[in-house]
Amino acid sequence: MVRICVSDIGQWQGQQVNLCGWIERIRRLGQVNFFMLRDRTGRVQVVVKSDTLDHGRFTNESVIAVKGLVHAEERALGGFEVHAESVQLINRAEPLPLSINNPTIQASLDTQLNHRSVSLRHTRIQPIFRIQAALVHGFQRFLDGEGFTQVFSPKLVASGTEGGTELFSLPYFEQRAYLAQSPQFYKQMLVGAGYERVYEVGPVYRAERHDTARHLNEYISLDLEMGFIRDEHDIMDLQERLLHSMLASAAQESSPALQQLQVELPEVSKIPRIPLSEAADLLKRRFHYAGQHGDLDPKGERLLSQYAAEELQSDFLFVTDYPQAKRPMYTMPKAGGTTASFDLLFRGMEITTGGQRIHDGGQLQAALEQRGFDPQGFQHYLEAFRFGMPPHGGLAIGLERLTALLCGCRNIREAALFPRDRHRLTP
Repeated sequence: MVRICVSDIGQWQGQQVNLCGWIERIRRLGQVNFFMLRDRTGRVQVVVKSDTLDHGRFTNESVIAVKGLVHAEERALGGFEVHAESVQLINRAEPLPLSINNPTIQASLDTQLNHRSVSLRHTRIQPIFRIQAALVHGFQRFLDGEGFTQVFSPKLVASGTEGGTELFSLPYFEQRAYLAQSPQFYKQMLVGAGYERVYEVGPVYRAERHDTARHLNEYISLDLEMGFIRDEHDIMDLQERLLHSMLASAAQESSPALQQLQVELPEVSKIPRIPLSEAADLLKRRFHYAGQHGDLDPKGERLLSQYAAEELQSDFLFVTDYPQAKRPMYTMPKAGGTTASFDLLFRGMEITTGGQRIHDGGQLQAALEQRGFDPQGFQHYLEAFRFGMPPHGGLAIGLERLTALLCGCRNIREAALFPRDRHRLTP
């Protein structure tokens, strides 16, 4: 007999079914026992004679197979229950290192992460990653529809894209290699190679010695790059439509998960835009906060998001025109020492960095030299600009940050399946 999933129970009323899953909890009442069976699609109550469930063998989180009849029962979860004819123990669970069957999470974050294969079963944790998967699907589907090609760039590289020393190095045969900080160079090279529009979903690595609730040393970056743009506003316009699609995908694909976490998705329409210089003046005028010169620090991001929510009725805010010193060397400069760049703030935190890139090879080489880089180390990158590069730009979204903010997580590690930070390399 073919296994069916819990979500399809209603189609089998009065018929015999085979179910497989985990025992979430057992309730023993004299001659009859009840237990909740959980699979990837949901939960269903199973009724079984007491002599069928041996007290020592059937434990919470044991994996079982059930054969039984489906009955309508309005008092049961989902309106149906299964009256078991047989219960097979497939794999007995040992005592759990943390409780996963409480409505709230009682274990510390460290305990959750130390026992991740167990904590991911919790009803307040597992839905996070179903929502995250739906966001990625929305990202991919929207860009596929806009004529983008999904690409997969190397994660072992010969040099960094952002400059500085925030690189993980490792031996690579007789050479020294680094873990990629970003697929930026490859995205630009592929635009120049004639693909025009490319995107990637993949890990990036930052060897920053931070230890905060908003940073990871390995995270998933949602990157895109597109050619033949007019300026950075074309990229921001695209992101508005992209976010709308991603959130619509989450609403459609992960509705049960959103309900479990009581998540209300924000509306995305026209996102307000404010130059950094005006944002700095606003922070001083409204909040009496000077902040970081030429940039935004975490407090400045929170205050600007508060302003956007209160005065502009928006959970999102684009901050534009960052100074050249605060942007990578490939960013297109503008008059007055600023750049054609932006950050997107969402509920108090930056989730996107993007902008227009330099497309003239000579200008790009001069920008490298001005930052103290030797162009000889960037020849493969620069070559793409010698043979015809269109005006282009792009962005990168931090997946874990976006997920954490949507789901109300206090720490970004809660939105990473197996997070990697300064102190954690396992599991």
